[in-house]
Order: sequence, then C-alpha cells, then structure tokens
Amino acid sequence: MLQLREGIWRWEARHPSWSEDDGGPDGWGPEVASYAVETRERLLLVDPLSVPAEAEELAAGRETAIVLTCPWHQRDARALGERLGAVIFVPPPDEGEQDPVPGTVFAAGDRLPGGVKALPGLEPNDLVLWIEDLRALVLGDTLVDRGEGLEIPLTWLRDVTLAEVLATLRPLLDLPVELVLPTHGPPADRAALVRAIS
Repeated sequence: MLQLREGIWRWEARHPSWSEDDGGPDGWGPEVASYAVETRERLLLVDPLSVPAEAEELAAGRETAIVLTCPWHQRDARALGERLGAVIFVPPPDEGEQDPVPGTVFAAGDRLPGGVKALPGLEPNDLVLWIEDLRALVLGDTLVDRGEGLEIPLTWLRDVTLAEVLATLRPLLDLPVELVLPTHGPPADRAALVRAIS
C-alpha cells in the first residue's frame, strides 16, 4: 500500500475474474487499483479489492464507509463491509442485475460521507468522485490509462457517444484538481486530465 499524499493511499491487486479475453489493445490489465481516503473524520475505501492489512488498520476504531464508483466494481465490498461493519455506497445497478450489491444507492450530484461529491462519469452509473478537501478525483472506469496516458475507453461506451461523454466530463476542468486516481492505471495529475478530455 502506497501513500500518495496525506490522506490518500493506493494499492493494486489482480482482479479475480480477469482473463486473457479482457486484455489486448482495447481491454484492461489484470491489476486494478483501490484507494483508502481520509476525509474529515472518516475513512473511505474506494472500489476495494484484496484490502491490505495496513488499510484495515487505518479503518480500526473509526467510522469507515465503502464507496463503489460503479456497481460492477463490487470486488470485495460485501465481505469487507460485513467484516468492518461499514456502510456500502453504490451507484444504481445495471438494469436486470440479478444480485446487486446491497447498500445505499447514490447518483451524480449526491454528497457522500466526508464531503465527497459524486459527479457524472462515463455512464449514468459509472461515476467520478470529487474529494474536494484533497483536490482529488477518483475516476472508476470513466478514464483509464492502458500505458499511453489517461483516455476515455471508447470500446466500453454503451449508451452514449464520445461527444456526449466529453460534454459530461469537461466541467471537471473547472475544479481545482491536483490528483487524478483511476482504477485502471497509475495516478495522474491535472495535465493528464486536461489532455484526456479537452
């Protein structure tokens, strides 16, 4: 687990359902990122997978919440929520989802614990988290880095066009973003965000 700056930690783990079919030039690699974020008096575990002991130590004795950027990032949320007694915050499930993650459903525009704001992302239930106190954006699947910098994953678009996604994301440039935290790829800075959505 790596501390990126005061109040933000990152770790990577191999996604348990990744296969060679997921890889390739348009796919995603086996390693995905999760984050622990201290916001005011809480700890948020974002898209947690294979949570290291250090993150569980941070959660010990404090109010902890699990936040998913999209419902398919459920990863280890259920088991971790039970183990820590943590509330899970999850965007609306996809239509027809047979076994959605139980938790408090949130949408773009909602405020989450610690003053985190949910913002529109790639899809209506693939959201970006704005952590204002730390000037950080958590991107979920909205922007990814497959080795050539942040980009919109065009092959992942379902019910939206690239033009619609760009229009949705450009307001992010009005925020005083310093740190960009994708779940697919390494952390980035404001300049990388500007290149990806300008």
